[in-house]
Amino acid sequence: MITTRTLEANGQSLFVRSVGRTNAPFVLFLHGFPEYGGAWDHILPHFADVAYAAAPDQRGYGLSSKPAGVEAYKAQLLAQDMLALASVLAPGRPIHLVGHDWGASVAYMMAFLAPARIAKLVIINGVHPVPFQRALIDDADQRAASQYIRFLRRPDAAEKLLADGCAKTLGLLTSGFGAGRWLTDDLKARYLEAWQQPGAMDAMTNWYKATPLLVPEVGETVTADPLSRLDPAMLHVRMPHLVIWGLEDKALRPACRVGLDAFAPDLTTIDV
Repeated sequence: MITTRTLEANGQSLFVRSVGRTNAPFVLFLHGFPEYGGAWDHILPHFADVAYAAAPDQRGYGLSSKPAGVEAYKAQLLAQDMLALASVLAPGRPIHLVGHDWGASVAYMMAFLAPARIAKLVIINGVHPVPFQRALIDDADQRAASQYIRFLRRPDAAEKLLADGCAKTLGLLTSGFGAGRWLTDDLKARYLEAWQQPGAMDAMTNWYKATPLLVPEVGETVTADPLSRLDPAMLHVRMPHLVIWGLEDKALRPACRVGLDAFAPDLTTIDV
């Protein structure tokens, strides 16, 4: 049975779903956009007998805090939220970390900031920032697939996503990011409730506005990689790293994984 509560961590109120015994291995599940912690509701029960598993609404989503301003959604702050939450839920214990989509980006940042805290890193259709930025610049297919990010960075993006009963946001789940066969009426109602929380859609789109990743227009000439100034040693994944990849992903194309092994010496990839 999934239990829910709100916990304070890193100055934020974070709504958390959890299952299992608190003394069992700790597994932290991080959702993507435009989801919320409830996206893991069908997964968590499978861990109840073998782990202490938690799935929070991340900052800006669902029933968690939604601080104002783009600066509040920088990746380092989002990762610090989850590291602090892990310290509340499982003090001093290793984190078995699972991230999908934007949750994967937060998971990677946690691995960069606190490698000693992360026992294993599992990424489900998510990207390491360096290979992804290279693909956005060099690969026409990935650049075209990522043009939606330019839309989500527009000042009116939240308004557009909330319009007509969140029709465009539902479209991301039912066409742009999946076949939609899984979205039952009950699940649809839960997503709509999460998206329509006061300030939620503004906060959700602020994740895209806060990232330094360059998303060029199709056909635009790019002369510099904004991540090239970073020390590659800071961006290594030092723990065992599993990538599970759905090959039919329309937003993340194969090019965004090229070169990941240079940053993750203990890498296993499973294509499904």
